Amino acid sequence: MKNIVLIGFMGTGKTSTGRLLASRLGRPFIDTDKRIETDNGISIPDMFTLYGEAYFRKKEKDTIAKVARYTNVVIATGGGAVLAEENVNCLKINGLVITLTASVEVILERTGRRSNRPLLNCDRREQQVIQLLAARDALYKNAADFIIDTTVRSPQQVTEEIIVYLRRGGHLRGRS
Repeated sequence: MKNIVLIGFMGTGKTSTGRLLASRLGRPFIDTDKRIETDNGISIPDMFTLYGEAYFRKKEKDTIAKVARYTNVVIATGGGAVLAEENVNCLKINGLVITLTASVEVILERTGRRSNRPLLNCDRREQQVIQLLAARDALYKNAADFIIDTTVRSPQQVTEEIIVYLRRGGHLRGRS
């Protein structure tokens, strides 16, 4: 079975939805950001501070290359995974890519709950979100097999919508 890959900007619900979806489908769940932290023994914010974004992106690329080879898993990527075409290509070989989106206001509210987002640790968070979204929007859309706006949907509702999509496309059989 193909992997189900969730991509999208920070705060769109990739991790929450991914956990629920994996549970519903009886599949393992992999959060690439958590895997990077575990494999490297350092948090992503600390990695950014000590070594910079380029170092993190290299670790992200290595991790995505590994997990993309798995089968029958649910993968949630970091928001910037689409910045490297190589990441998207790896994930699409053995996976269905689902892009989660949300409004700027909702992203700001969701990402404001924790301070573990290195790219948003700045005074002008709203401007930063708008700028990053503008730079990444086409990448998210071009990579997607399916797009879901999570602005007014709970992770449970998003999970249901993904399951409906998977059934309609013949990617799921039986109960889930």
